[in-house]
Amino acid sequence: MEARNYPMNSPEQILKQYWNYDSFRPIQKEAILSVINGNDTLLLLPTGGGKSICFQVPVLMLEGVCIVVTPLIALMKDQVEQLKRRHIPAAAIHSGMNKHEIDIALDNCIHGSTRFLYVSPERLRTDLMKERAKQMKICLLAIDEAHCISAWGYDFRPSYLQIAEFRALLPEVPVMALTATATEEVRADIIDKLQMKTVRVYKQSFARDNLSYSAFVEENKAQKLLQILKRVPGTSIVYVKTRKRTKEIADWLNKQGISAENYHGGLSHKERNDRQSAWIGNKVRVVVATNAFGMGIDKPDVRSVVHFDLPENLEAYYQEAGRAGRDGHKAYAVALFVPLDLEELLDAVERKYPPFELLKRVYQALANYYKVPVGSGELSIHDFDLQHFCGTFGLPVSETHYSLKLLEEEGFLQLSESFFEPSKLMFLVDNRQLYDFQIRYPGLDSFIKVILRLYGGESFSEYVRINETEVGQHFYAPVQEVLNKLRFLQERDIIDYEPKRDKPQLTFLTPRFDAPTLPLQVVEIKKKRARDRKKAQAVIEYASSDNRCRTLMLLEYFNEFDASECGICDNCLKKKKERELATAALAKEISIDLKENGPHHPKQLRERFDHLPEKHFLRAVKLLLENEQIEYNEQGKLIWNKK
Repeated sequence: MEARNYPMNSPEQILKQYWNYDSFRPIQKEAILSVINGNDTLLLLPTGGGKSICFQVPVLMLEGVCIVVTPLIALMKDQVEQLKRRHIPAAAIHSGMNKHEIDIALDNCIHGSTRFLYVSPERLRTDLMKERAKQMKICLLAIDEAHCISAWGYDFRPSYLQIAEFRALLPEVPVMALTATATEEVRADIIDKLQMKTVRVYKQSFARDNLSYSAFVEENKAQKLLQILKRVPGTSIVYVKTRKRTKEIADWLNKQGISAENYHGGLSHKERNDRQSAWIGNKVRVVVATNAFGMGIDKPDVRSVVHFDLPENLEAYYQEAGRAGRDGHKAYAVALFVPLDLEELLDAVERKYPPFELLKRVYQALANYYKVPVGSGELSIHDFDLQHFCGTFGLPVSETHYSLKLLEEEGFLQLSESFFEPSKLMFLVDNRQLYDFQIRYPGLDSFIKVILRLYGGESFSEYVRINETEVGQHFYAPVQEVLNKLRFLQERDIIDYEPKRDKPQLTFLTPRFDAPTLPLQVVEIKKKRARDRKKAQAVIEYASSDNRCRTLMLLEYFNEFDASECGICDNCLKKKKERELATAALAKEISIDLKENGPHHPKQLRERFDHLPEKHFLRAVKLLLENEQIEYNEQGKLIWNKK
C-alpha cells in the first residue's frame, strides 16, 4: 500500500512526547512504520520487549480510534490507566460495566476524543459493537495475546476466532497482531485466522543474553529456594501452582528472614494492590504467586524468577521466566522439581479433560444456579463462588474447576478471577430537573451538593468513581446512611449507582443451550488433549536434560535454529567446568612429558598426543603457556619451565 498521510510528528517525537524515551528498541520502529504504511503486521517480541508502544505510537500519528482486543480485564484496565496517566484518552469495555456505561464509551469513540478502546474478543460479536464500529473512524485493529487465536497455541480461546468476522466490517483498516510466544505453526495460524493481507512479520530473537536458565532436581526444594535467594540479591518472583502454597512458602520465607508476600487471584483488590505495590516499591523482596501474577507488571530489576512448581508448557515458562532481568543486567530463571513432578505434569493434562458427561452436568447446574432459561442469558454476568456452587449441587470441587475451564475454552462461558470495580454513579437528569428534585426533597439537598462538590459536573455526562466512605466524611454521616441515600436517589431515577464489586465473575458468552445437546467439539477436544500432552512432554525434556544448553532448547522450541550456546545456563556452566578440569588434567600430562623427555617441536608434541582432539591439545598448551609452566626456547621448541 502507499504511505498514508499522518497529521503530526515523527515516531521519535511521539515517543519522546508521551513516553520520554529518546530511541526505540530493535524492530519497534520497523513495526510502527509498517502500520503507518497500512500493512497488516505480525509482531513477535519477548516478554517486556515493548509490544504496546508498537501500536500506540502509530495510532497517535494517525486520525481516529484504535480498537485493542485483549483477553484479560486486569490487563485491559491497567493499559487504560497507563495511557490516561500520559494524557492519552483511552477507554475499556468489560464485563464489570452496565449497558449505559458501554453506551457512553462507544459514543465517545464516535464523537469524542477517545484514541484507544480496549475490548474483549467476545464483545466484538455483539450487534451493538458492530453497529457502533461502523460509525467510528477506526485507524487500527490491534490484537494483543494473538496466540490465543490458534488451537496450536498454549492459551487457545474460541472467541478469538470471531475477530475475522468483525474485521470484515473494516476492510481498509490494518491489523496488528502481537504476541510474546508463538511457534511456527501458531504464527501461520494467526495470519490465516485473522485473514491478514500484505502481512509484514517482525520478530525479535527469543534469546536473552543476560538471563541464565537452570533446572535442578531437588528433594528439598524449599532449602534450594532459600539458597538461591541468599546467593542472588534483589527482588524475586516464586511461582507455585496453588493458592494455599503461596501462603505456606511466603510464611516460611519470612521466618527465614526474607521478606515475602503471597499473591493469587482469590485475594481482595486491596490485598492484591497493596502487595503488588510493596513489591514494586522494594518494600518486600519476594512475591510468591500463582500465574495470576505478573501480566502487565513492568518491574525491570527482578533478579530471579524461581518456578517452585513446573508450568504446563514452555510458552508459559518462557513468559514467566522472562519477567527477570528486563533492565538488561544479569538475572536468573530457575526451575525446581523432584522426579514425581514430571509424572504429575502428564497426570495434570488428564485432569484438565473431565468426562463429557460431567461437563454437561456442570453446565446444567450453572443454568439452574442462575435460573437461566434455554435460549437466553447471552453475555449475562454473575458473581461466582466455586465452593458455594459445588456445595449447592454436590459437585466435586477440583473436577468442577477443570470442567468450568474446559467450558470456557469451548466458548460457552468466561471466568474471571476476582477483580475490583470501584463504586460509580452518573446523574440521569439534567441540572434543571435535579434542581426541581432538590426543592421537592430538601432533606437530600445538602447530600446532593456534597456529591457534586466531590465529583463535579462530569457526573452528568459520564460515570464517575466514588468512595462512599469519603462521601460520609464530608456529609458527616455513617457509610450506611450514605448507601441508603444513594439507593433512594437511584430508585427515583435521579442517578444510576453501581456499588463496588470484588468477586469472581462468570459470564455466559452464548444463549443457554439444553445441556444434553450441548455442542461440544469432541474431536477437537481430544486433539487438544494430545497437543497438551506433547507440550507437557517438552517441559519434561527441558527440565530433565543435563547436557543441552537450555537457551538453545527454548529457542528451538520457538523455531530458532541458528543460535549459539548461551554459555551461562547450568548445563553450559557444567560443561565449561568439565572442560576446564579435562584441560587441566591434559596440561599436567603435557608438562610431565616435557619435563621427562625434553624439548619438543609443537608438531612433535602433538604427535605424541594424537589420540586426543586437536582443540583439546591446543587448549591445554595455551593454558600451560599462560601459566608460564612451559615456554619456547631459542630453537622454537616447547620446554618445561624449571622456574
